[in-house]
Amino acid sequence: MLKMRITGGKYCNRRVIIPEGDMEIRPAMDRMRESLFSILGPLDGYSFCDLFSGSACVGLEAASRGASVVHCVEMDRKKRSVMEQNISFAKDECDIKLFFSDVLVYIPACKTKYDIVYADPPFPMENKTKIAYLVNKKHLVVPGGLFVVHIPVTEESQWDEKIGDLVLTDTRKYGRNMIKFYRMA
Repeated sequence: MLKMRITGGKYCNRRVIIPEGDMEIRPAMDRMRESLFSILGPLDGYSFCDLFSGSACVGLEAASRGASVVHCVEMDRKKRSVMEQNISFAKDECDIKLFFSDVLVYIPACKTKYDIVYADPPFPMENKTKIAYLVNKKHLVVPGGLFVVHIPVTEESQWDEKIGDLVLTDTRKYGRNMIKFYRMA
């Protein structure tokens, strides 16, 4: 059974189970995830949405660093038991919930606004920018909040500097991967 560690905060070094036998699971590298959360800084009292959650590791990282509301969205219901086991230790200190839905269905139906929305779509997924356009249209991110997306470097040219009210503020590259940060105007 593959496990990943939480890289910082109150749950630092706790292990999170990665569901077995799923080729779509691409756990974010520890170094990249640690860098992401260093850039974000303390999340005390923030709301955080982890789209394409997989194991809920990124959502747990947000909870570990102080987020008070964490919503993890995953389409594959077969991951439910592993994800529930993973988030069980954080439930007493954080409003952490799992939503089993296609992200492209969840976003338009969502009633919550978040300080940070993180998307790590499967690399084979086409037209990932549609996620950003939906996040913008729905105003899923509060004014001044962030939409953060993890993509392959080869797709960088597909992402505009501005997507509606989302404005690109930073890009970080990690080998063949990159993270783009968009702030809601």
